[in-house]
Amino acid sequence: MDHQHSVSRRRFLGTAAVAAMTASTLSSGAKAQTNKKFKLKYAPSLGAFQEHAGKDPIDQLKFMADEGFSAMFDNGLMGRPAELQEKIAAEMDRLGMMMGPYVMYAEFGKATFVTQDKEFQDYIVGRTKEAVEVAKRTNSKWTLIAPGCISQRMETDYQTANLIDNLRRCVEIAEPAGVVIVLEPLNWWANHPGLFLQKIPQTYMVCRAVNSPSCKIVNDLYHQQISEGNLIPNIDMAWSEIAAFHLGDNPGRREPGTGEINYKNIFRHIYRKGYQGVLCMEHGRSKGGKEGERAVIDAYRTCDDFEV
Repeated sequence: MDHQHSVSRRRFLGTAAVAAMTASTLSSGAKAQTNKKFKLKYAPSLGAFQEHAGKDPIDQLKFMADEGFSAMFDNGLMGRPAELQEKIAAEMDRLGMMMGPYVMYAEFGKATFVTQDKEFQDYIVGRTKEAVEVAKRTNSKWTLIAPGCISQRMETDYQTANLIDNLRRCVEIAEPAGVVIVLEPLNWWANHPGLFLQKIPQTYMVCRAVNSPSCKIVNDLYHQQISEGNLIPNIDMAWSEIAAFHLGDNPGRREPGTGEINYKNIFRHIYRKGYQGVLCMEHGRSKGGKEGERAVIDAYRTCDDFEV
């Protein structure tokens, strides 16, 4: 090898090394930028990223935090063993994550809350006490009620009054413990025909009548897009009673960007209103496998990229 070729080779190798170092720096910088915390507390469900993180709940929480999420929700939390509840709560505390609402009661087949049935009233009081114990154990604040179906045997206004009375029984237990019951109105047309609570104005009225800081709304934007639309004005009108959000695009109830809802505008709107609560990612994925999980995360990065 002559001298000229030797010099050229050294220059090439030196240039390649610098390029590799630069690429590595840019790559790690891009990763740090990508994984910074989201502006809002989007909350994946426990199990949302099993393809990446495996089935262990603690590993899943670590993955969520590494991806920039600062909240998690688990509808089935009350049904998990107390030891696991405590373990999940301890890891969330360590990671600085907030727990979204867990389901205390959801009935989809019969009229319950809208009745004066004494047996049901005794049951729901006991169930509220159980939910309060879970809240204490997990350092969580919100528990969810979907209060059942309409009755075909009673005027709607009587049913509304019964619902209010039964919720007052619940908040008598929840309020002293600092636990907030969130009511979820659900759509008739795609998912839950016959349920009593359907719309935000209706649920707002119920919360105002119960008149407790422990009775609020979880505004499921997927359901409300189907039931009534007008999402941002209804958010503004019911703002004092909204404690949490559920997310999902329509049609299909998948990640933002797969349907008709302009989530970027909605997120910017509630961020500017000073919202500090959770937004539960209660939806499916448009794709399977790791690719589908990554598509969900990317969708939230896109929608979270709004001007503040």
